[in-house]
Amino acid sequence: MARYTDAVCKLCRREGEKLFLKGDRCYSAKCSIVRRNQAPGDHGQSRRKRSEYGTQLREKQKAKRYYCVLENQFHHYFELATKKKGVTGENLLIILESRLDNIVYRLGFAMSRPEARQLVTHGHFTVNGKKVDIPSYLCKAGDVIALKDSSRSSDKFKAVLEANSAKPVPQWLEMNLETLEGKVVTMPTREDVDLPIEEHYIVELYSK
Repeated sequence: MARYTDAVCKLCRREGEKLFLKGDRCYSAKCSIVRRNQAPGDHGQSRRKRSEYGTQLREKQKAKRYYCVLENQFHHYFELATKKKGVTGENLLIILESRLDNIVYRLGFAMSRPEARQLVTHGHFTVNGKKVDIPSYLCKAGDVIALKDSSRSSDKFKAVLEANSAKPVPQWLEMNLETLEGKVVTMPTREDVDLPIEEHYIVELYSK
């Protein structure tokens, strides 16, 4: 676990900003960006200015890391976004936000998106009463995400839910701590995405 944490923090330093891949650590003074806001190595402070392509690629890589998505799947999401009405970049972020693992994280069932992905894969959640163990499952407005009955007595979930009790749930979601169920009230909008992603660069990259 320590090696994983160090690797994530080095990744944040290399990118030059918080990637929020390690849950609460990214919000604390232990975050590597807070302690040393530069890339690792002797020449971390002397970086060249990024090219236009480098900037575009960096935004795509950031989005992939935030949502724990691999290249082929990310490209598939972009194609879906182009077919929807509206702004392609915004559609892309909305699709990423509607992933089951992201919603599990947003509802406070997990401390980070990687953890949420693992919990979904292990079959701890149901969608509309049916077990779903696919992290990339795209939820829709009206879907109810619940912790499976056999997982409700787990000390792990009790501790996580208590730790996240003060964490605000996005307005497009609704969480009931008594029944341990969450609901997608409405689909998210661009304003609901609180991650520092400039999605127009991603659209420009794929449009070349």
